[in-house]
Amino acid sequence: MDAIVEEKIREAMEKGDFDQLPGSGKPLPPDDAAGVPPELRLGFKLLKNAGMLPEEMQLRKELITLEELLACCKDESERSKLRDELSVKRLRYEALMGRRGWQSSEVYAQYGPKMREKLTASDE
Repeated sequence: MDAIVEEKIREAMEKGDFDQLPGSGKPLPPDDAAGVPPELRLGFKLLKNAGMLPEEMQLRKELITLEELLACCKDESERSKLRDELSVKRLRYEALMGRRGWQSSEVYAQYGPKMREKLTASDE
């Protein structure tokens, strides 16, 4: 089967079928999964194609939304509720990262303190 496929590709190349393709002669776009460990890439690609986010990315998205809501909220009782919800989400995010063992990765050692500082920053 591989030989047949290779032969068909070679024939198409000789006929010039690939000469006018969009992007011809240009560099490939950057790989979206460049920072994802190889063993997780297929799973992340499947989730992405299905329109799903990994749990840690969904939590990060929710954290950012809550921070933005908190920044523009004027009502003190609503601000208090948002702060509480933000704290719970931050704890969930940190617990999830701990369960996944990301603290032991080399990248986490480099960026972990900055991430922790950002996640535990005061909301005032």
